[in-house]
Amino acid sequence: MSSTAGQVIRCRAAVAWEAGKPLVIEEVEVAPPQANEVRLKILFTSLCHTDVYFWEAKGQNPLFPRIYGHEAGGIVESVGEGVTDLAPGDHVLPVFTGECKECSHCKSEESNMCNLLRINTDRGVMLNDGQSRFSINGKPIYHFVGTSTFSEYTVVHVGCLAKINPLAPLDKVCVLSCGISTGLGATLNVAKPPKGSTVAVFGLGAVGLAAAEGARIAGASRIIGVDVNSKRFEEARKFGCTEFVNPKDHKKPVQEVIAEITDGGVDRSIECTGNIDAMISAFECVHDGWGVAVLVGVPHKDAVFKTHPMNLLNERTLKGTFFGNYKPRSDLPSVVEKYMNKELELEKFITHQVPFSEINKAFEYMLKGEGLRCIIHMEG
Repeated sequence: MSSTAGQVIRCRAAVAWEAGKPLVIEEVEVAPPQANEVRLKILFTSLCHTDVYFWEAKGQNPLFPRIYGHEAGGIVESVGEGVTDLAPGDHVLPVFTGECKECSHCKSEESNMCNLLRINTDRGVMLNDGQSRFSINGKPIYHFVGTSTFSEYTVVHVGCLAKINPLAPLDKVCVLSCGISTGLGATLNVAKPPKGSTVAVFGLGAVGLAAAEGARIAGASRIIGVDVNSKRFEEARKFGCTEFVNPKDHKKPVQEVIAEITDGGVDRSIECTGNIDAMISAFECVHDGWGVAVLVGVPHKDAVFKTHPMNLLNERTLKGTFFGNYKPRSDLPSVVEKYMNKELELEKFITHQVPFSEINKAFEYMLKGEGLRCIIHMEG
C-alpha cells in the first residue's frame, strides 16, 4: 500500500465558491476512501460543457462550495474496504455514471443505466455515509457527479472507475471518460450505420464531432454536418464530415433540405445539441422504411417532442442514448484500445492545454466557444 493510505491527504483543488465566479485554487483535505471507494491521484482532467452548465447554476439546485470536473485520467492511490477490482498504481478513468454490476440494468445486455450509480447532479456527498470526502478547515466541500476531478486527489465509488491499459497516455484518453465516448457510442452502439450509408450529425461541438468520427469508423459514405455556426464546418472535415448544411441558409425546414439532397432522407441521424427543434428535424430527416434517429443532446426541462405519428408508422425509428450506451467498467477499456490501435483518433479533439493553476482559462475558452477540449495538467 502507498505511504498515504489510510491518512488524510492535503492537496490543491479548484473550488467553486459561488455560481459563475472564477474557481479558486485552495488547499483541501481529502479523507481516505471508505467501503467500495477508491482514492485516486488525478494527472489530467478536461473541461466539459456540463461542468460549465452546473457552475453557472442556471436552472438546477445550486450547491456550493463544490469541486467540479468529471472528464479525467488518474492513478489509484489507495482503496477502501471491499474493493477487489482495483489496486494502488492502476490507471483509471473516472466516469460520471457507474456500473455496480448487481442491478437489473447492469445485468441487462441492453442497458448501461445503473440503478445505484446513475448520474445524480444534485448529490454532493458519497453514497456510503452521506458525507463529503473533501473539507477545508473542517468544513465540507461538495462533490460533483461522484468524480470531482478538479482536485489533485479525489475519492470515487469503485463502480465509477474504468481500469484501463497502463500504456495508454492519460493526457489523451482522459477525454474518453465523458463527451467523446458519448458521441462515438451514439453512432457505433445505437445508430449502427451500415458501411456505405448516409449519416447526418446535428451539432458539431465535441460530442457531435465524436458522433461523426463514429460514422467515419463505421464506413459511412456521406456524413452531413448540420450546425447554425458555419465556422465549425472546416474543422469538421477532419472528423469525416463530407458536406454541410446550415439551417439558417434555407427558408424551408432543414429536414426537407436533407431529404432533397439524399433522395428521401439519410439512413441514420445523430442529434447532439439538445435543441428540441433540432431533435425533431433529426428524426424527420431520416428515410422512411429504415431510417434511425438517435437523440444524444439533453433538452430544456420543459421541452416537448412533437411529430406526426405517420412519421413512425412509415417505419422510421427514434432512439435515445445515455453515455453512448457504454457500460463504464465493462466497455470503456475497449474504447481506449481503439485509440491504442489507431482506429480512433483523439488528438484532433484536444485544442488547448493549460496548467492547473490557470484552470479558469479553460472556462474562458469554452464560454467563448473556442476549440473543443482543453486538457488541464494537474502538475502545473
